[in-house]
Amino acid sequence: MTTVEQASEGVDSGARGGGPLSGLRVVEQGAFITGPYASMLLADLGAEVVKVERPGTGDAFRVYDGTMYASTYQAFNHNKLGITIDNRDPGDQRVLDELIATADVYIHNFRPGAAERLGVGAKRLLELNPRLIYCAISGLGADGPYATRPSYDTVAQAYSGMLSMTLDPLAPRIAGPAVADAVTGLYAAQGVLAALVRRGIDGKGHVVEISMLEAMSHFLIEPYASYFRSGEEPGAYGRAASSQSFALVCSDGEVVALHLSSPEKFWLGALEVAGLEHLAHDPRFEVRVDRIAHHEQLRLEFQAAFEKQPRGHWLERLVAADVPHAPVLKLADALRDPQFAHLGIAVETVHPTEGLVRTIRSPYRFDGRIETEVLAPPTLGEHDAEIRARFSGR
Repeated sequence: MTTVEQASEGVDSGARGGGPLSGLRVVEQGAFITGPYASMLLADLGAEVVKVERPGTGDAFRVYDGTMYASTYQAFNHNKLGITIDNRDPGDQRVLDELIATADVYIHNFRPGAAERLGVGAKRLLELNPRLIYCAISGLGADGPYATRPSYDTVAQAYSGMLSMTLDPLAPRIAGPAVADAVTGLYAAQGVLAALVRRGIDGKGHVVEISMLEAMSHFLIEPYASYFRSGEEPGAYGRAASSQSFALVCSDGEVVALHLSSPEKFWLGALEVAGLEHLAHDPRFEVRVDRIAHHEQLRLEFQAAFEKQPRGHWLERLVAADVPHAPVLKLADALRDPQFAHLGIAVETVHPTEGLVRTIRSPYRFDGRIETEVLAPPTLGEHDAEIRARFSGR
């Protein structure tokens, strides 16, 4: 029996449809974001994901609101089964070993060296299952002078150079979502998929290693390319200047975003909308490279125009002129937006004990089909009995 055939005999994971990874089993032993997000992405594509947690405490993200089912945990753990395993207990370790023997993928985001201490290092697990795709996610690299340091999203953003391009230079303050965590999870899932394709060719298991620092650095390939060529740091507003992007406050205090990019028609259209046609012949702005060099002066010109009318006025004119733009929406506004609603991006499900769970669906369409059914994140050890009943190790 092949590993895929074994995986297809898994525990019933609810009334979800199939997906391109249906029939594959993923074992995830992660916490916080990178590991759980990588495995959830695979679950969203149809894989059966078994989340392994420590008894009693589980994923540290569970308790961020004082409960064991915090939104931080929910965000990265839907479409999974849950089991508790104490790696120090020989019986539990046997259960995990038997689970690994049936798996296609194993994912963790321990610090370098921790997996080996817990008995789930790559060498040992590949001996248990030679066809296993083993994915190890670290913070600052598998080796090197910083390898054993603790790393979280802000640390990786700072070391990669990301924060130098997002912090306000006059008042530095961390803002925005956990970009480095999410980006690393995306790269990890992509690496796992590539390894699965390779296994389909050579029939062998493979080890995929990725760090938050390396993932974020690759994510920033465009600003690095610019720096390699010019030797100049892009700073916080470099991308806005090169892409001709603006955030403009309207008379009602609402904000509209413009992204004029490089086509001349968008620049001319924005000038017409704002009543600034005379700037087309201003020597500071006639040529795109000059508009980049004088981006702040151009921003002030647009701002002076946009602050005279409410946002609705500008949105109507921008649509008519076919200028790339969007209202800067808060999350509640986005949920009510007609396009967001039309696409059905927000979905909901009900957990038998935790109640209503709302989340964001997978963004893919396969053969025209959108997956809208979601399995609620498991409570700690929710599927212990079901999963353990399939294995004789305990």
